[in-house]
Amino acid sequence: MEEFLGAALGFPAVIFGAALVVVVCFWLLVLAGAAGHDSFDADLDTGTAGLGGVPVSVSVSLLVVLSWFGSLTGTVLLNRSGAVSTTRAVLAVAVLAGSLLLAWGAVRLLLHRFRRYFPAEPPPSRLDFVGSVCTIRTGSVTATFGQAEVVSYDGSTAIVQVRTAEPFPSGASRLSGPAAEEAPLVMGGSGLLYAYDEDGEFFWVSPYDAALDPGPNTRPHELPGGATG
Repeated sequence: MEEFLGAALGFPAVIFGAALVVVVCFWLLVLAGAAGHDSFDADLDTGTAGLGGVPVSVSVSLLVVLSWFGSLTGTVLLNRSGAVSTTRAVLAVAVLAGSLLLAWGAVRLLLHRFRRYFPAEPPPSRLDFVGSVCTIRTGSVTATFGQAEVVSYDGSTAIVQVRTAEPFPSGASRLSGPAAEEAPLVMGGSGLLYAYDEDGEFFWVSPYDAALDPGPNTRPHELPGGATG
């Protein structure tokens, strides 16, 4: 036990030991729900080191654990060798570099085998715009021409090609009067992207009136204004 504690608190194992404490505390926070396992994915890119394809916290945690184990083993062997003074310092630095290098190689091998269990998020698709409200940016929209501006989930905007379905013949409509005619899609008007044509690479759009949006559902027997009935 004394040999283990001496090696764990000695150089170079103590360096990775401190990092190991940080890693353990982080995963305790993840288990408690106070942090996410992907908290550092937007800040660090481990792909350049060959450790990409999994959350940064996973690859770094494995690297720290294996480095600590390697440095601990090397420190124990170094203590048993009886080396002193300058020779011991040089060997300790070699243990530090060697344990880190071996851990990096082992983590790369592990990630190569288990990367398939961490599928990447699907790339953005035009189908994500289906169901979105757009703003018409051309004078009108027909069955062969039209453009609209739509806002994506991240707040960016995009100009997309839109088309409207051919109107029904007047005799085929069951309604008569103004109610049978839809509001025209003109510049500045709002439209609803309800389908995407992959062959033509355009969206089908229909007029959209925000005043007709029923809004969120209310509880049963609850009237507007908070009154109950």
